[in-house]
Amino acid sequence: MSVHGEARRISVPEIKARKGREPIVSLTCYHAHTAKLLDRYVDIMLVGDSLGMVMHGMETTLGVPLELMILHAQAVMRGANHALVVVDMPFGTYEESPEVAVRNTARDRKSDV
Repeated sequence: MSVHGEARRISVPEIKARKGREPIVSLTCYHAHTAKLLDRYVDIMLVGDSLGMVMHGMETTLGVPLELMILHAQAVMRGANHALVVVDMPFGTYEESPEVAVRNTARDRKSDV
């Protein structure tokens, strides 16, 4: 909690500082409702590309588009105020070059999260 009683999101440096000292709780989450329920109990929420299979009935994760990952990441961010939200980069969004990977990671920055 912050000084004003508002929730404050856990940061990557905070997670790193706990390595080898304190357990870290991480769960997969795909939507706002579950994020809201889990937020007070977890340190990290992973929006995994497995959402293609779990939520959308795909046979594998290979066809999961970046737009779908962004949509679910935005929903989880709306539901979570405390946990660090980590989002998988789906197949084909980072292999070409570091520049393409960086461009794709910044795609949702213009969207209302």
